[in-house]
Amino acid sequence: MKNDSRINLKHQMESIYQELTPERIPWNLEDPPQLIVDLVESKQILPCEAVDLGCGAGNYAVWFASKGFQMTGIDFSPKAIEMAQELSRKKGVTCRFIAEDLMGDLGRLHRSFDFAYDWEVLHHVFPEDREQYVLNVEKLLKPGGAYLSVCFSEEDPSFGGVGKVRKTPLGTELYFSSEEELRELFTPHFQVNELRTSEITGKYGPHKAVVARMTRS
Repeated sequence: MKNDSRINLKHQMESIYQELTPERIPWNLEDPPQLIVDLVESKQILPCEAVDLGCGAGNYAVWFASKGFQMTGIDFSPKAIEMAQELSRKKGVTCRFIAEDLMGDLGRLHRSFDFAYDWEVLHHVFPEDREQYVLNVEKLLKPGGAYLSVCFSEEDPSFGGVGKVRKTPLGTELYFSSEEELRELFTPHFQVNELRTSEITGKYGPHKAVVARMTRS
């Protein structure tokens, strides 16, 4: 995705958060995915300093904070960040929410993390921007830090069911990935501990996603 496409996506996302109620935003789910719950409840991920990349309205970051994590959430929609800040106040937890481009200079956060995750964000990042994105994630993580990434699989039948690039009813374009291309993307920067295609529960039904669990060397 070229820079002008990223700007267009930012405007689209801001419009979605400004114009739609939270109930109508397809990815805005109050409860965290079972995969995340299982990782925390099984103590595979322990409370630590963590960052939610593409945090949206902050539901998952707030849930993590309620479990003892020191949370930072990043999203490039100022309206989403405003919603996330309000949610954290309502739930009585402390989170740090920042409006920032995930492909921009994240070094100005002046913070590093033990755990990073992007939940169904990477399919908004097109191949030409993915190397920079992964470099940014690597820089944010401490050595030995854990990284979870989940994005739409090319095997999923959503939005027409064919092609790597598909347009959603909201007008956004998504890039559907294979396990192989994600392994090639991640391997130079992380130790890939798990890479699989899994069925993920969504607001309007299940879909197939590639789940990658990694460690920064």
